[in-house]
Amino acid sequence: MRTRTLTATTWLVLTTLLAAAPARAQAPASAPASAPAGQASKPDVDPAQETIRKLNAYVGLLNRTLRAQESLSRYQSWVNMKTGPTGRERIIYGLYGLYDVRGEIAKAEAATAQPPAMPNLDGAMTRYIAAYQVLAPTITEAEGYYERQDYRADKMEQGKALHAKLAVAGPAFLAARAQVDAALRVEKEKSDALELAAIEAREGRKARWHVANVMTEARKVMDLLPTDAKPVVDMAAFEAALGRYAVAVKDLDGYSAANPNAFHVFESRPRALLGKLREFDAKLAKAKGDARRGAGRDVTWIVNDYNTMVSTAQTATTFSR
Repeated sequence: MRTRTLTATTWLVLTTLLAAAPARAQAPASAPASAPAGQASKPDVDPAQETIRKLNAYVGLLNRTLRAQESLSRYQSWVNMKTGPTGRERIIYGLYGLYDVRGEIAKAEAATAQPPAMPNLDGAMTRYIAAYQVLAPTITEAEGYYERQDYRADKMEQGKALHAKLAVAGPAFLAARAQVDAALRVEKEKSDALELAAIEAREGRKARWHVANVMTEARKVMDLLPTDAKPVVDMAAFEAALGRYAVAVKDLDGYSAANPNAFHVFESRPRALLGKLREFDAKLAKAKGDARRGAGRDVTWIVNDYNTMVSTAQTATTFSR
């Protein structure tokens, strides 16, 4: 059986969390220093906010172009990728149409030249955009071909020609996306660590810090869930991440107990997700990490719970008393 691809969820969440990152505390107002004669004063630039803007530009494109990956998965569900379509398939599903991503591509391309420099990620994003721009026209052409059922008229002649293109451009796109995902994960972990440190320095380990901490550790667990491309889980890494998440949840629960009404519609979400993840871990352990042996069906429910937790995290401390 297929396991659910999680890339969409991971980076959709990333966008939301970064956009909701609390602003840096401002120093007490004071008279601005005079700029040298003939030189305009420059506004203060917050490096953390520059990082957030840059990563959000990348995440926006990754989320929107995930449709191409979903379209390829739909195509692969009914086509023998080695031989291509024949027209004699029991069901011909076609492909999903793509979204207009011109705006997202423009923002991501601009971000590659903006500070802070992230050589690995910036280069991977440039290659990803190029791979997408090669693949997208073929998917669009193929989607129309199958939607019109032109294969009935031409005996799948064009379908076979399109397959030759998809069989090359599809894997190249998926490889480029995997490289971007890996590089983005590294930069996001750096950003998370800096943000947690900033919150602690500004407020201490209070409600906002606990929300950020538990969401950071939860995302690390989600990154290790099985996917179509990697259905066998690294159990040592998964259980280590799950252990760190469990500590974060316990710390949040302790803070909540000592500070009633510190959170708004949030405090029960992390422990509910932890329970599901532990059940999932037990199933994976029996299957030696291979989600195809029965555990994969739980991934959808875990992803849904995680996305709900992300949504409530945005206002977790906004309406608390």
